[in-house]
Amino acid sequence: MAPYATRKKFWLYIIAAVASLGGLLSGFDMGVISGALLYIKETWEMSALTQGWLVSSAIIGSMIGAAANGILSDIYGRKKIIIATSLLFIIASIMCGYAPSLNWLIFSRILIGIAVGMVTFVVPLYISEISPQKIRGKLVSLFQLAITVGILFSYLINRVFANAEYNWRWMLASGLIPALVLFFGIIFLHDTPRWLLSKNREKEAREAFDKILPKNQINKQINEIKSTLNTDTSTNVSVFKAWMLKPVLIGVGIMIMQICTGINTIIYYTTTIFQISGFSSNIGAIYATIGVGFINFIMTLVAIAFADKLGRKPLLYIGLSGMLVSLLSLSFAFEHQALLGDNLKWIAIGSVAIYIASFAMSLGPVGWILVSEILPLKIRGFAMSLCTVANFSFNFLVVLSFLPLINSIGESYTFLTFATITLLSFFFVHFYVPETKGTSLEEIEKSWQKN
Repeated sequence: MAPYATRKKFWLYIIAAVASLGGLLSGFDMGVISGALLYIKETWEMSALTQGWLVSSAIIGSMIGAAANGILSDIYGRKKIIIATSLLFIIASIMCGYAPSLNWLIFSRILIGIAVGMVTFVVPLYISEISPQKIRGKLVSLFQLAITVGILFSYLINRVFANAEYNWRWMLASGLIPALVLFFGIIFLHDTPRWLLSKNREKEAREAFDKILPKNQINKQINEIKSTLNTDTSTNVSVFKAWMLKPVLIGVGIMIMQICTGINTIIYYTTTIFQISGFSSNIGAIYATIGVGFINFIMTLVAIAFADKLGRKPLLYIGLSGMLVSLLSLSFAFEHQALLGDNLKWIAIGSVAIYIASFAMSLGPVGWILVSEILPLKIRGFAMSLCTVANFSFNFLVVLSFLPLINSIGESYTFLTFATITLLSFFFVHFYVPETKGTSLEEIEKSWQKN
């Protein structure tokens, strides 16, 4: 590869990597509450439902952030929204660490959730819109990789402060670190050329493309983008056409599938699951959780390596199969825990590890890749927002109901429910989800128009 082309590709990876740091915020929030909850319960007495509300309060904020972000990102651009997100996360992290009451903590986590909802929506969109089709899957997967790094970082933070005075306060306040990294990284980057062209800012779009594309490809790329834009209207909802409904519904379906197979009950309540299965100490459960976080990180690298080689659907088939087996294993183990005795905790660790590995190399990154690819440009901000709101809405319901479900129907039937949804997801992928490997965003959009 010529030095000139190498520099362009290197800069493209730098841009994607910096934007992906937004995933650190989402991952940190998901993981840190898992360990912090063990110690918050020692500060304030909480019922199972109150614990579920504390954990899921951030998801309420995420729904708000995602819902507002569709319109805001189309008006103000992807970059400004990412900057605003990092600032909000900084403020809310400080508030969490200070929290003088449970209600204050819940309100602070709602603010953090707003930031997470915004960044979870806008970062995959940002990366997808700057990425060439041949490596788009790999670059969008960097966002999911950053989430796994954020989760692993939060687990390590939990261990560092586990025996400290004000332990859970230090854990939650450490969210300052990824927020500051994102803020100082994103301010040096351009907005996406596709958004700039949608605002008739062609000169800036050319400058942005000039950093990541060879000069002889810029005009072609700009003309393709212009062909998908409707310059006669300024609002997303007003240009909605009948053919756009199918990709939006599939996008919503992918987001629901990603959550309702149980991933965030595993992430948010990892230490709780391990304690239920037989780990007697908080530290032991946290150490087991760190191992799970490391597997999550490693297997996301697998998805990055193969998303553009094997394709999106083969990875989904492999991952959903592994998730189904692990959930059935958990269900069986808890059903027969009296016979298994102390072996239950090791089966729980193995099953959770297999589940996380399967999700991390498939539905985690591939779900966001597909949603960022299949939505039409003219409604992409609005539609991506709708998909993200669906994701967080079901996330809220699943996370809030997890502990009450365990208390009412037991661990075995709870995991069996997730296994059933995973099996149904397999058929949804087979019959409705398209393969987008090696296809440009403009070609994908034209294929929807032609049905």
